[in-house]
Amino acid sequence: MEQSAYTSIIRDQTQRALWEVGNVIDCIPDELWDRPYCEMPLWKHVYHMLHSLDLWYINPHDPHYTEPSFHTPDPNNLDVVTEGRLTHEQITDYFAQIKIRLSNHLDSLTDDALLTRPENCEYTRFTLILAQFRHLHSHMGMLMGFIIEATGQWPTVLGLTRPIPIGDYSRFC
Repeated sequence: MEQSAYTSIIRDQTQRALWEVGNVIDCIPDELWDRPYCEMPLWKHVYHMLHSLDLWYINPHDPHYTEPSFHTPDPNNLDVVTEGRLTHEQITDYFAQIKIRLSNHLDSLTDDALLTRPENCEYTRFTLILAQFRHLHSHMGMLMGFIIEATGQWPTVLGLTRPIPIGDYSRFC
């Protein structure tokens, strides 16, 4: 791992975190997809986590941000019961778009920019990134707990040293 620049570390840790998110989503059995947790279906917990990552990692007040095509009022809000349902495929496709968006953002991010504020935003870029790591992993822990409780299996995680798998890999430890 390159450690000579803050943005190199952020890029590496973001790639590792995103791999783990994708693995956890892949580990969710179909029978859990609609199961309620805290009165909301599991898919809504996943969407809440991803939507926050998509919106808040870069700039929650970006005037050019567009919601995903399937977004309706409040599917990202865990305090509001909503109509409709998102499929595993919709979530997976949305996650692929988020990975591209974050990768493009990180490719242009410099260390000097970390302590600056994006347009119309009260937080620095560094604050937004760290806040999303906190939020993301709070929800990842919950999702992993739901999966472990239902399957008895622990989704694979990378830590700092395990290489990001390419190709076939075991989704569970």
